[in-house]
Amino acid sequence: MKISALILTKNEEEMIEDCLSQLDFVNEIIVLDQFSSDKTVDVAQKYTNKILKTKNIDFDKNRMLLASEARAEWLLYIDSDERISADLKSEILKAVEKNKISAYFIPRKNYVLGKWLKHGGFWPDYVPKLFNKEKLRGWTGKVHESPVFSGESSKLVNPLEHLSARSLNKMLEKTIKWAKIEAELARKSNHPKVNIARVIKSFINEFISRYVLKLGLLDGVQGLIQALYQAYHRSIMLVYLWEKQSNIEEEFKTIKNV
Repeated sequence: MKISALILTKNEEEMIEDCLSQLDFVNEIIVLDQFSSDKTVDVAQKYTNKILKTKNIDFDKNRMLLASEARAEWLLYIDSDERISADLKSEILKAVEKNKISAYFIPRKNYVLGKWLKHGGFWPDYVPKLFNKEKLRGWTGKVHESPVFSGESSKLVNPLEHLSARSLNKMLEKTIKWAKIEAELARKSNHPKVNIARVIKSFINEFISRYVLKLGLLDGVQGLIQALYQAYHRSIMLVYLWEKQSNIEEEFKTIKNV
C-alpha cells in the first residue's frame, strides 16, 4: 500500500525541513502553501516537486484540496511542527498494510515552551491523521475541522510529537489570528450578545478547568502559562466578537467624520 503525505504550510521555514526529512517512508509528498513570505517553498522544493498554492484560509477546503491531488491509497496529514518517531513510522506502515480500517487517530504529545504537557486536557490528544483515501468523504469546519469518512476508525499507540508553542510571541500571534476568525464564525452563527460578565466568566472558567480540574498545575510553570493562555484565547475571542456585535469600526468612522 502506498502513502501520500499531505502538508499545509505558511511561513514555516524554521520547521518545514525537519518535517519533510522524516517522511522518507512515504511514496509521495504534497505541500499546499498559503503564499509564504519566507523560504518555506524553497526548502520544500528539496523534498518534493508537488507544491501547490492557495489563498484559502479554510482548513476543511485545504485538506480536501490536498486529498484530491494525492495518488496513493492512503493519506497521511502532517503539520510542519509535528515529528514522527521510528516506532510510529513502523506502526503506520503496518496499519496501512492491513488495510482493514478507514481512519486512524494518533495521540499527540504537545510541547509548550520546551515541555511535554501531560495534564490540563492536552494528553492524550488524539487527532485524525491517517485515512484510506477511498473512505474519506470530506472535512467540515473552517478552523477546528473534523473528517467525514465511511467505515471504522481506530487509534494508534505511538504518539506524534507536536512542537507548537515554541515562544510566547508565537503563541500570542497565533491566538490573535484564530480568535478573529472564530469571532467572525460566532457572529455568523448568532452567538448571544457579549457583555463584561460573559468575558470574565469565560476567562475564569477556562483557567480553573485547565489548571485545577484537569491538573495543569502538575506541569509546573508551563502548565500555568498554558492555562492562562487558553483562558486568554477564549476571552479575547469574545472581545473580538463584542467588537463586531457593537459595530465599533463603523462608530469610529462616524466620530472621525464629525
